[in-house]
Amino acid sequence: MSVYRNLQETHLNRARASLRQALSWYGYLRKSGHLSSNPELSGLLKPELEALNSTLNKLDSNVIRIAAFGLVSRGKSAVLNALLGDKILQTGPLNGVTQWPRSVRWQPGGKVQVELIDTPGLDEIEGESRAQMAREVARQADLILFVVSGDITRTEYQALLELRQAQKPLILVFNKIDLYPDIDRAAIYQNLQQLGAVHPQAKPLLPDEIVMVAAEPAPMEVRVEWPDGRVSYEWETPPTQIDELQQTILNILNREGRSLLALNALIQAREAEAAIAQKTIDLREQEAEDIIWQFTKYKALAVGLNPVAFLDILGGTVADLALIRSLARLYGLPMTSYEASKILKTILLSSGGLLLGELGSSFLLGLGKSTVALVSGENPTNITAYAGSAIAQAGIAGYGAYSVGKAAQVYLEKGCTWGQLGASTVIAEILSQVDRNTILYRLQQELGIKY
Repeated sequence: MSVYRNLQETHLNRARASLRQALSWYGYLRKSGHLSSNPELSGLLKPELEALNSTLNKLDSNVIRIAAFGLVSRGKSAVLNALLGDKILQTGPLNGVTQWPRSVRWQPGGKVQVELIDTPGLDEIEGESRAQMAREVARQADLILFVVSGDITRTEYQALLELRQAQKPLILVFNKIDLYPDIDRAAIYQNLQQLGAVHPQAKPLLPDEIVMVAAEPAPMEVRVEWPDGRVSYEWETPPTQIDELQQTILNILNREGRSLLALNALIQAREAEAAIAQKTIDLREQEAEDIIWQFTKYKALAVGLNPVAFLDILGGTVADLALIRSLARLYGLPMTSYEASKILKTILLSSGGLLLGELGSSFLLGLGKSTVALVSGENPTNITAYAGSAIAQAGIAGYGAYSVGKAAQVYLEKGCTWGQLGASTVIAEILSQVDRNTILYRLQQELGIKY
């Protein structure tokens, strides 16, 4: 257990460091005037910056949020009441008793703090607003309980698919098992194991990922025989069957609770940072295009006029690095010379050899141009050959600069969360360290399948 505890603490510390790095950078932008000089951009980014602050505060509070989802009449509120040991959340025979998300604190024991979130049925009226609400609750949750009361329907399966998109660990809760004979219950359990995995190539659900409960058992008629020979019939409510779910949740919290907190915080931070990058890029699209064309012309001119082949390649590389850093500076995104060189290398390698081929062609043309330049005299043939090589090489260099600039735009938008303490980097780090016996391992598999 100490191994799990140490690993969880490491994950929490890495997540905190990642969030603080992101906030310190955007704080620097505000102090340096990068945001204050552009009120429109500052206003656009305010929700994301507030989200980063809120996420860090949530991480420091060390409260794990568990949200229950499901269709109407599946017993979501009853399941949470059974966990709490008290009927705090309203339940009833009518559909739609829960009209909005409600949260209650649960103290399952030890130092673990849990917030249970009850949600309206996913198939109720006002579908789009309910769907948006469900997405927001799922985004905030660290662990999801998806409550069913039998075989999964088409609507439930679709809802399950959508919840999986939140990239959160999920427990499938088979409620109302008291209504099924043992044989039917076992058959439904097997079906849920297969369908709950969602992806066809994913393995069936593990024991920690599917639990059978009877949160609010139906009353049973009991035959009572009295000493005087009388016989009467009374209705009795059987005790709840919730211990297995409670123990499963406790095992998960003890084994990987703080890792769940760290992972969820990083996923939210990644979304916020990606949104910041996208908004900045959209707002400054024309300025970026002007910078790219400016570097394209300068690089083409410098390479075309330079007579030394080696300096062509060196100068072109320096120009590309300067272009990447200029774009990053325009967007206000974190960027060092080292990171710019990594982006350039990634662009060159991911271009399918196209840009590398352009570099090779440019170098060969540069050698030819250098040879012509070394030939003495003012032979018109030599001058024409030099000019032809220079123009061809300038065109290749310009094309390469433009391609690098456009690729850098995409990378800065999609890759702004990478880097030593970037959210995506730490997420990948956490998922690479999870044990096969943890619920996070399923998430690692599904993220691998997705990406």
